[in-house]
Amino acid sequence: MSNFSLAASRPVLADRLGAHTIVADLGLVAAGAALTAVAAQITIPMWPVPITGQTFAVLLVGTTLGAARGSISMALYMVLGAIGLPIFTAGKSGLAYIAGPTGGYLIGFVLAAALTGWLAQRQWDRKVLGAFLTFLIGSVAIYAVGLPWLSVVLGQLGRPNDVLATLQAGLFPFIPGDILKAVLAGALLPTTWKLVSRSK
Repeated sequence: MSNFSLAASRPVLADRLGAHTIVADLGLVAAGAALTAVAAQITIPMWPVPITGQTFAVLLVGTTLGAARGSISMALYMVLGAIGLPIFTAGKSGLAYIAGPTGGYLIGFVLAAALTGWLAQRQWDRKVLGAFLTFLIGSVAIYAVGLPWLSVVLGQLGRPNDVLATLQAGLFPFIPGDILKAVLAGALLPTTWKLVSRSK
């Protein structure tokens, strides 16, 4: 049983860190949730959706841990925040927060981590363009869930929630940051792979 692992059959960066055991996997999953919690506190307050360091952490966790561990890590992050740990943006927590404007983005984190992990298992993160596209695709996955959710919540609050209003509230302000995150991924991930390969 100690040799059971959630590691993907195609290795990702985390698989170069040590033993493939369920204990190691649980540690990586917990570390991914913790990193996301810390990044959530790096914030520029905006309403209805703040700018945070959260999405970079989510995409990094998915890419480095792989699809299974990455998505489980984000699900753990959501569950811990839902039951009251102050790990969402600005130390918030609870089901009421998830039901608010940013709840769809939180759910999208699970999808994004699974998708970026799946791409990393196919070695997209080992080349500059692949890593760049992996982060962009992961961002799209977050918006695919976050924007419809945001539109519904805005409508419930009596705010404009047509397509343009929703995009102005939940997409347009974040495009420059998403591009920057993808550029950083394109620089950092392939370089890390080269360093890890040399060390082996």
